[in-house]
Amino acid sequence: MKLREIAHSRTGDKGNTANISVIAYDAKHYPLLREQVTSERVKAHFAGVVEGEVVRYELPNLSALNFVMTQALGGGVTRSLAMDAHGKSLSSALLDLDIEPGSDDK
Repeated sequence: MKLREIAHSRTGDKGNTANISVIAYDAKHYPLLREQVTSERVKAHFAGVVEGEVVRYELPNLSALNFVMTQALGGGVTRSLAMDAHGKSLSSALLDLDIEPGSDDK
């Protein structure tokens, strides 16, 4: 299934760094997010876009994960010729990540 079936997301940016929060619609899906939406998978999902490090922060009280991605915006808003220099479409792109359904979701 697609990540978007159990979570929504928000994106922010600062310079050449983007961050994406992935928030479970229901707290029961947070363990599935923690297990399957890793820094490594996010980095692989954005291969060719994110050239730097991807660091994951866990926010269990919000049933959310936050990913900080360096060297992700073509130099930053003022330097990039990219159509989406702020990286707003990255959150939607991450929700296209394939994950294995949990036992409650099959």
